[in-house]
Amino acid sequence: MTRTTTDRPTDAEMIQTICRRVGSAILAIEGADTTPIDVVHLFESQAFVLVPTHGEAMAAVDDTEGTPAMLEVTDWAPVDLRERVRSIIWLNGTLHAVPRDLERDLAIEIAGEHPDDGLLDIGHGASMLRLQVGSAVIASGAGASSVSAAELADADPDPFWECEAGWLEHLDLDHADLVGQLARKVPTDLRQGRVRPLGLDRFGIRFRIEGVDGDSDVRVPFPRPVSDVVELSRALRNLAGCPFMNSMPD
Repeated sequence: MTRTTTDRPTDAEMIQTICRRVGSAILAIEGADTTPIDVVHLFESQAFVLVPTHGEAMAAVDDTEGTPAMLEVTDWAPVDLRERVRSIIWLNGTLHAVPRDLERDLAIEIAGEHPDDGLLDIGHGASMLRLQVGSAVIASGAGASSVSAAELADADPDPFWECEAGWLEHLDLDHADLVGQLARKVPTDLRQGRVRPLGLDRFGIRFRIEGVDGDSDVRVPFPRPVSDVVELSRALRNLAGCPFMNSMPD
């Protein structure tokens, strides 16, 4: 498939990335109370979640045909903003139980690319369910978009999904000078307020401008996408016009 170069991740890539760093999620099944979810692993168009073994979610799953369900994932900014929600995702599909004899092996496979201590609870009060995603919706300050299962299956998470939080917190707490330099790239009419780092990916950096009359989000793209932390650090410093500033943390 031909990929088009843009200055931002696709909606499908955003969903894959957000599901790797879940801030909070709930599983909704008709006829059962919503279940808080701590671990979500999105592989192609399948979402694997952990639920209490003896909870309502497990009891509601039809082992034969599966059960219609919706997974809501909230993406929280790691920086203490006035409004910390960056986006909300809804994954709609059919929920299936994962066979007990496959849970541990699947957990080990998941941990290889998406480590989470919660996976250790399998067999100790937690069980795994698989949501076969039929469609997805992502909503943010820029609006809402629908993503097909095929688009989701073809997308990869951003390479900086694990370190984004640390970088943003470091920028906000320790590099006000760099944030100020980067903010000069924001359109003048949007600078009326406090500029805070909101998001970071291989295409650029996003800012939240907290103004008197409300908040605005704006993306400042890099000249070209970056692929590792060395390129990311260099891109930020060059964008700020400070090529010799000390490197950001890994």
